[in-house]
Amino acid sequence: MNVLLTGATGMIGSLVVKGCLLDGRVRKVVSLTRRPSGHTSDKLVEVVISDFSDLDESASCFDDIDVVFYCLGVYTGTVDRDTFREITDDYPEALAKLLLKRNSNARFCLLSGAGADRKEKSRMAFAMDKGVIENRLSQLGFSEFYAFRPAYIYPVKRREEPNFTYRLTRSLYPVLKLFGDNASITSEQLAQAMLCVGLEGGEKEILENKDIVKIASRLP
Repeated sequence: MNVLLTGATGMIGSLVVKGCLLDGRVRKVVSLTRRPSGHTSDKLVEVVISDFSDLDESASCFDDIDVVFYCLGVYTGTVDRDTFREITDDYPEALAKLLLKRNSNARFCLLSGAGADRKEKSRMAFAMDKGVIENRLSQLGFSEFYAFRPAYIYPVKRREEPNFTYRLTRSLYPVLKLFGDNASITSEQLAQAMLCVGLEGGEKEILENKDIVKIASRLP
């Protein structure tokens, strides 16, 4: 299978691309990235893109794609409202429309988030915009579309947290775990579940945190 991925330098995207490179079912990985990821493999084709709103529609890297893992995103509060909407909604929609013209049978896996509001009425920017893009991608006509809605994602590999809230939540992770499979998931569990569904297909379009944990728990 040929895979296209965005967000290879991010917490989840980096784990998904690593999993793809190690998986014998994957023949080629096209990674759209703003900067080199550091991954090296004969399978990997890295395409550095400075502006995701201005994709080269004639580029050959968009041909013969079987699975898309869209892991590109931005943390709430780190950019202004218009930029957040552009990155969350406009970028994935533009890429999806381009890919669909050449790959009508592709699966599209979107890294969304808990609380995504498909009614598009939430006053929270995150919930509103995640719901908007889920709706847009669901209606485009991919053979299979999956929206992954993780709750708090615990970074297995320690990183520099983006703000105080994330630093606090990380320290409270042992407490969050007590609330069960609806409250949290590890970065490795999420990446493993996304890879599984992307390569094998899934049973339902919207995967809440507990669904993702369940998939990951079945994997070796």
